[in-house]
Amino acid sequence: MTFLAGAGHVRQSGSMGNVTNPLLSWSPLPFHMPQFPDITDADFREAFRGGMAEQLAALDAIASDPTPPTMANTLHALERSNATLSRALNAFWVAKSADATPGRNSLAQEFAPLLATHQDAIRLDPRLHRRLTRLRARVTSGELPIDEQDAHLLDQLIRAAERDGIHLPPGDQARLRRINADLARLAEELEQQMTACRNAAAVHVTVEEELDGLGTEERAAARQAALEAGLDGWLLNLVNTTGQPALSLLTNRGLRERIHRGSVARGLGGPNDVRRLIIETVALRSERARLLGFEHHAAYVASDLCAGTTRAVNDLLQRVAPGVRMIAEREAEELQALLESDHPGARLEPWDWQFYAARAAAAQDVDPESLREYFEFGRVLEQGVFAAATALYGVTFHPRPDLHGYTEEAITYEVREADGTPIGAVVIDAFTRDTKQGGAWMTSIVDQSTLTGHLPVVSCTCNFPGPAPGSPSLLTWDDVITLFHEFGHDLHGLFSDVRYPSRFGSIPSDFVEFPSQVNEIWARHPDLLGRYALHHATGEPLPARAARAITSANRQGIGYDMFETVAAQLLDQAWHQSPPEDLPTDMEDVERFEQAALEAAGVLFPPIPPRYRSGYFAHIFGGGYSAAYYSYLWSEVMDADTVAWFEAGGGLCRETGERFRRKLLAPGASVDPMESYRRFRRSDPDVVHLFRRIGLEEPGADA
Repeated sequence: MTFLAGAGHVRQSGSMGNVTNPLLSWSPLPFHMPQFPDITDADFREAFRGGMAEQLAALDAIASDPTPPTMANTLHALERSNATLSRALNAFWVAKSADATPGRNSLAQEFAPLLATHQDAIRLDPRLHRRLTRLRARVTSGELPIDEQDAHLLDQLIRAAERDGIHLPPGDQARLRRINADLARLAEELEQQMTACRNAAAVHVTVEEELDGLGTEERAAARQAALEAGLDGWLLNLVNTTGQPALSLLTNRGLRERIHRGSVARGLGGPNDVRRLIIETVALRSERARLLGFEHHAAYVASDLCAGTTRAVNDLLQRVAPGVRMIAEREAEELQALLESDHPGARLEPWDWQFYAARAAAAQDVDPESLREYFEFGRVLEQGVFAAATALYGVTFHPRPDLHGYTEEAITYEVREADGTPIGAVVIDAFTRDTKQGGAWMTSIVDQSTLTGHLPVVSCTCNFPGPAPGSPSLLTWDDVITLFHEFGHDLHGLFSDVRYPSRFGSIPSDFVEFPSQVNEIWARHPDLLGRYALHHATGEPLPARAARAITSANRQGIGYDMFETVAAQLLDQAWHQSPPEDLPTDMEDVERFEQAALEAAGVLFPPIPPRYRSGYFAHIFGGGYSAAYYSYLWSEVMDADTVAWFEAGGGLCRETGERFRRKLLAPGASVDPMESYRRFRRSDPDVVHLFRRIGLEEPGADA
């Protein structure tokens, strides 16, 4: 993928004297949108190196300042110290994750350990720690006033230094720094390897009859993918998860099996084997945790999240797992009967589940293939996702073709308040490509801050199958939910109202998924569904029976969805709670460890593998969810509790939206997120709402 031409963009002089690097000063474009068409790999490299040097010099000045510490000369100065580095990193990571090139991959591998070392130099600087503790002492004595945002930031900075090794003796601290650099290198290598695994696992089909069941648009896209790969026939690309969209459509059982086996084998052998990297990663994480005084890596992670302890994490997972397995087993019995009607005596296999689940849904007029005809991407985005935000918050969305994104396919929208005041911008990047990492995510491009005066710019990045030339872009129902989910993250960023830029994106992972999960509920709202679920060719509305089925609270297939996710969450905990002597040391032991972990947790159920197996579990090995993939379930407790509040308070209306925005979304990480929740909900979240959502009753249980 190439960037848009740079016509109309003037390369700016930078604060370090370079007249050609647009990253060395704030962009003159609206919202300080980076001048992506003009930025080169050399610009990134220069800005990374210069930004690190600039920040260390600023921090040295803060630490050596002989005057007493104040909010202005310490907290404010700290927050301003990384302007160049943060600006460059934000622009780099959004572009690299969504549109990797050999140059960007090389930069990421080069700088990942250097950036980890840079962060350690800040966190583990005893002079800065002493200055922060002196500032706290001045506040505690009553010498200085402090407000809630200052107090929270000060507490977080001191806690982070102490949690991450500021008090370790020199030898242990030196070892810690080496571990952190090695882990940063491994994470980047794992992420790149897993993307390569996904691309390499695409299934090549040369006999068209095998594609029976696949829709016209999917066949056209598969043909295009094959042409781009220089192949005859059709190429079925894989998505990030174990389950693959084509499995719900293909009638050919043999091809379904090929796709499934290719999916679950990713990373576990062959030229893109990631097992050595996994073994090194978990061993280093375990060593670091013990060095820092924690029992294991999971305990280290939980100590900084809402859960607080692995006991709390384990308690929730163990309460949910048996129930969702029971529901999944009931679903399996129904699907087994459908399978045997086609293949007498056959056993339900993982590659059968999605196909027969789709058939069961079709019996209720919710056939996945026919439903896609009603979910054209542009209409879902504008009449569904955007319309929900307008109904709840009064905001409106306006295309800005002059604000180029990081690829030709990215579209930028300006977001305005009801009175027309701009509040930020969002970049929508919807469709899959070989250069994009798997999954869907939100990224910050410009961090909101009242200290700097910057408004937020965020991205919404997905991996929906791209439309074939001349065809509409049609989504599955799962894709629709994904789009609402990711835009929930975007709204969290767009509505941020924090003083310090570091508090913009520092929300704990077991809280950050909560607002995005809440946003999913509006996909099912009847008023919105009637606006966006229209047949792309005829304009006919989604049939009423299908609408009722997909908006049902106890929806079909919830056992499968919940079980595969909980199994992956328990696998994550097994990797990160196991003592060092129980972790694999040989590549052949990785799969045995995984199977034993699932069996011990009670979630080894052959028809439903985990949503991610170890070889492509990028969330925990290449991303930021190590020992924290449980976050989706933890957040869903708050999500279900909040949905109950919305339903009782009027649903899709400005009154409920404004309270949710001002009390919950706006504070971000400027205060304790759970305190924000209590202020919004006037209580702690109640797990009973989650149990009722998934068809289990546990009255009186508290989250």
